Amino acid sequence: MTADIERHAAERILVLDGAMGTMIQQERPDEAVYRGERFKDHPTDVGGNNELLSLTAPEMIRGIHAAFLDAGADILCTNTFGANAISQADYSMQDLVAEMNTESVRLAREAADAVATPDRPRWVAGGIGPTNQTASISPDVNDPGFRSVSFDDLAHAYGEAARALIEAGADLLLIETIFDTLNAKAAIYAVESLRDQGVAVPPLMISGTITDRSGRTLTGQTPEAFWASMSHARPFSVGLNCALGAGEMRQHIRTLSEVADTRVSAYPNAGLPNEMGGYDETPEETASHLGEWAESGLVNVVGGCCGTTPEHIAAIAEAVKNKAPRAVPPKMKRMRLSGLEMFEVSGAEAQQPHEGAA
Repeated sequence: MTADIERHAAERILVLDGAMGTMIQQERPDEAVYRGERFKDHPTDVGGNNELLSLTAPEMIRGIHAAFLDAGADILCTNTFGANAISQADYSMQDLVAEMNTESVRLAREAADAVATPDRPRWVAGGIGPTNQTASISPDVNDPGFRSVSFDDLAHAYGEAARALIEAGADLLLIETIFDTLNAKAAIYAVESLRDQGVAVPPLMISGTITDRSGRTLTGQTPEAFWASMSHARPFSVGLNCALGAGEMRQHIRTLSEVADTRVSAYPNAGLPNEMGGYDETPEETASHLGEWAESGLVNVVGGCCGTTPEHIAAIAEAVKNKAPRAVPPKMKRMRLSGLEMFEVSGAEAQQPHEGAA
C-alpha cells in the first residue's frame, strides 16, 4: 500500500475527507445514543464522546464515511481523534482505547473497500489527535513549571492507540491538529518505538494547527520551525488543519511548501467560526481557495476540517481535479534547528565555529 499511495500521490492531488465531528452533530445523537445498550449503566456522562459511537452507533459512523467517499474522498480518517487514554479519562473509558481504535479502522475499511477499484483505491488513515493536555505549557498561571502530563504519559497513550490502529489495518497514521510540538514528538517517539519492536509502521501524515492570525502554533512555533521539528520523522506528508479558514491559512501553506521536502497537506475549516461557533463558508467558497492553491502548486493532499461536509469535499475534489500535485523537492542536506523559529546552518556558517562554541 505504501508504494501504491506514493504512486497515486505523484500523479494527482489526493483528497481527504471532511469533518467527522460536524457530521455527527448533524445526526444530533443524545446521551442514550452515545451509551447504547452496552453502556447504559456507565457511571459518568458520555455525551460528546464521539469515539464511543464507533462502538454504540457503528452504522452512523459507517454512513458518514460512505458519504465522504461518494463525495470523492481518497483517504478516510478514522473516528479516533480522542481515542487515547488521556482524553478518554474524562469519561472513565480508558480501558476501551484499543477497541475504539480497532473498530474505527474496521468501519472505515469496510466503507473504503466497498467502493475501491484497482484504478481508484481508497485508503484509511488512522487518526491520532493531540489529546486534551499539553506538555509544553502549564495549566496553572501561578505555577509556570507545572505540567499535568509528562512526555512518557503521552508516549504511552499514543503508543497504545497507534498499535491498535496499525494492527487493525490502517494504511497511514495521521498525527493531526498539533498545537504543541512536544506532544507530536511524543507521538512520533511512540510510533518509532513500535517500529523498533518489529511492528510494520505505515507512512506518517503530520498536520499542525496555527491557532490564530499570529501565524504560530499555540506553543509559539512558526510553520518553518514546526517543519524543522518534525522533519526527522520523514513523513509521507506535512501540513496544517483546523483553527483557520482557507483564506487565512494560505500564507502558512505557502511557507510550508517552500521549506518541506515532502508532500504538503491542507485541510482548513469552512471559514472562521461565527458567533455561535458554527461555520458559514459555502462549499464553493472553500473549494475556490483550495483550487487556487492547487493551481499555484502548493499542495499534494487537500480536504476539510471543522464545518466541512460531503458537499464541501465534493466541491474541493472537483476544484483540484486534473491539477498537478506540488512537485516534491529533493531531500534537504542542510542543518535546520528549531526553537520558536527555524535556524538554517548553511555555507560559511557551517564551516566557521561561532564564538564560544564548544
